[in-house]
Amino acid sequence: MSQSVRTRPEGSGQALSEAYDTALLDLDGVVYAGGHAIVHAVESLATARAGGMHLAYVTNNALRTPDTVAAHLTELGIPTGAGDVITSAQAVARLISEQVPAGARVLVIGGEGLRVALRERGLEPVESADDDPAAVVQGYGGPELPWGRFAEASYAVARGVPWFASNTDLTIPSGRGIAPGNGAAVAVVRIATGAEPQVAGKPLPPMHRETILRTGAERPLVVGDRLDTDIEGAFNGGVDSLLVLTGVTDGAQLLAAPPQHRPTYVDADLRGLLTGQPEVVADGGGFRCGGWTATAGVERLELDGDGAGLDGLRALCAAAWTAAGEGVCELEAGKALARLGL
Repeated sequence: MSQSVRTRPEGSGQALSEAYDTALLDLDGVVYAGGHAIVHAVESLATARAGGMHLAYVTNNALRTPDTVAAHLTELGIPTGAGDVITSAQAVARLISEQVPAGARVLVIGGEGLRVALRERGLEPVESADDDPAAVVQGYGGPELPWGRFAEASYAVARGVPWFASNTDLTIPSGRGIAPGNGAAVAVVRIATGAEPQVAGKPLPPMHRETILRTGAERPLVVGDRLDTDIEGAFNGGVDSLLVLTGVTDGAQLLAAPPQHRPTYVDADLRGLLTGQPEVVADGGGFRCGGWTATAGVERLELDGDGAGLDGLRALCAAAWTAAGEGVCELEAGKALARLGL
């Protein structure tokens, strides 16, 4: 995928699991939600794997180790090894290792995932700003992370110690709702120090580089539910992407997406890996997909036809993205989406 203005989702005559050698799968909202497998995920991934597609799981959550994530996936019925899991902790540990001496001390504000990743790169995790750290790293530490850890980071950063963050997602899903993510914790230290960290996680290049180095993917397909991390990360990495509608992104957000947030393909869930993707074609002044035709009117998106809701959404995306160009579609889309049940 080139970094150009995408005006419509693309089609594929092959099943995506055949057209791409590796699926780079986000976890929350794609494979599971609230710790439980999302409907159709287990069987779809098993079929894709049996057909020869390599499956890799890519997460911005730096709290859990790859072993822990792999064990959870295996319990859900998705056999996974630790080597199939890539975390933002691993990406930020590599970034730090390239800028500090071998064996250097790193002040850790976060959980075990960060400590394991730092040791993997030959660095020594420490707990205090008074331990003479060569760097500070901040990653999601869970809801029980003590407030004093932010003070420890602030002391070191204020002294000029280089500051790194695994990711800056402001929120993280939980079984009880949406909770503050690592980005919220990073903001605390930013406010206290006025400094800015180097960030490794999605959608930034260090995470994509880590993923490709660990998987050896030659034709990767990023699969995610978030426009601002998964899809933008694919855009920044110059690779194709599949958005599934099992997580945080809804139809209205997709229609309003700027170019860096427009996925190559759109499907309801992970069954989309096992099928081709329908072409969206120009049809007079609008765009046609399946039994639907969509046009961008003066004030709203117009939808005509009948058929599968997803085909209508793909046609609507073509109309909306063409109308928006490099901007955000501001045409009212509520009635058109209602017809699709989205």
